[in-house]
Amino acid sequence: MSSASNSHVPLVILGAGVIGLTTAHLAACDSDVTFDITIIARDMPGDWGSQAWASPFAGANWSPMPLGATDERVRRWEQTTFDRLWEMIPSGLAKGFQRLPSRMFAETDDILSTLWWKYLVRDFSLLSDSQIPAPYKVGIAFDTVSINPLEYLPWLRSELEVRGVTFRRQHIRSLDEVKPFVGKTGLLVNATSLGSRSLIGVEDTALFPIRGQSIIVERNGLQEFLSARSGAELSEHVTSVIPRPGLNEMNTALLNGTYQIGNWDTSLDMSVAKGIFERCSALEPCLKEGTKILRHTVGLRPDRKGGPRVEVERISLPLRRHDDLAPYVIENTEEEQQEIVVVHAYGMGAAGYQRSWGVAIDVLSLLKENVRKDRLLID
Repeated sequence: MSSASNSHVPLVILGAGVIGLTTAHLAACDSDVTFDITIIARDMPGDWGSQAWASPFAGANWSPMPLGATDERVRRWEQTTFDRLWEMIPSGLAKGFQRLPSRMFAETDDILSTLWWKYLVRDFSLLSDSQIPAPYKVGIAFDTVSINPLEYLPWLRSELEVRGVTFRRQHIRSLDEVKPFVGKTGLLVNATSLGSRSLIGVEDTALFPIRGQSIIVERNGLQEFLSARSGAELSEHVTSVIPRPGLNEMNTALLNGTYQIGNWDTSLDMSVAKGIFERCSALEPCLKEGTKILRHTVGLRPDRKGGPRVEVERISLPLRRHDDLAPYVIENTEEEQQEIVVVHAYGMGAAGYQRSWGVAIDVLSLLKENVRKDRLLID
């Protein structure tokens, strides 16, 4: 990689969610290639009220997801990410991290056939019958990682700014708009999650939302992650209590929630909130004792038919469409076509945080592989 390290490589990352920021962090710290990184996004850390992105509304603790049982790539991402986050807890380097004792209950024992993650988490054990409340048949205990997005995302941004990463607030509607930033030798990472459905030049209709409604409460008396499931798969009415760490926003917990596939509605439904609080209170009775409600949240998890997309695509810009409906962006109509390397990284569903470091490693590997190819062509 020595030839690649002799000059700077422009790198544009679309999206400032957890995938985009984590990818930028690894690229900024890479010792083989010197990337000049620009993050372009409509929503940035601090835009906590915007429902146009998912990262602020995530539960953001590591919790077992069914896809890891069947997708080896996803399993590798989750193992890598869990280990990385676990190592960061005692280091004190990152804000908003916490080791979290956990108990998970299920109404059927089919969850026992999907314990691919038992060696990934720490201190895994099956609970005895006397430790399992009705109506559940199975109980599992383990230690996991909890993250507070409202502290972790700003920490990632501050780390990137120290390393010279540029943040540019802009709503990109077409890949043609990023051509000036990528230049003739740059690379592009597309981490726009659900935005990739409408990003002209990508238009991935395999993406779909999973609506999540939650309640943020004061944490008084809540010391462990509690989760209840009907079985191995996630149902529409998921139930979990997630205590959160925090220095700026202390003593909070997230009550989850909903898992409504294909639902684009971002409005608050107070009847749903009532059901969430009742289910969580049944799981953790101390919530009934004058719990202070801080706020309600609704977010859209960015999932994708066929699984997450992490791959390279070479796209020729300016875009040429057979229907001639591409927006007019570039003034110089004589500009030559240029092929740019795009690494797509989106479609993580409800698991963006718990796959972030593993996905970012794969994205960086794809970026460096294409740097090598370009250098060989030049040399």
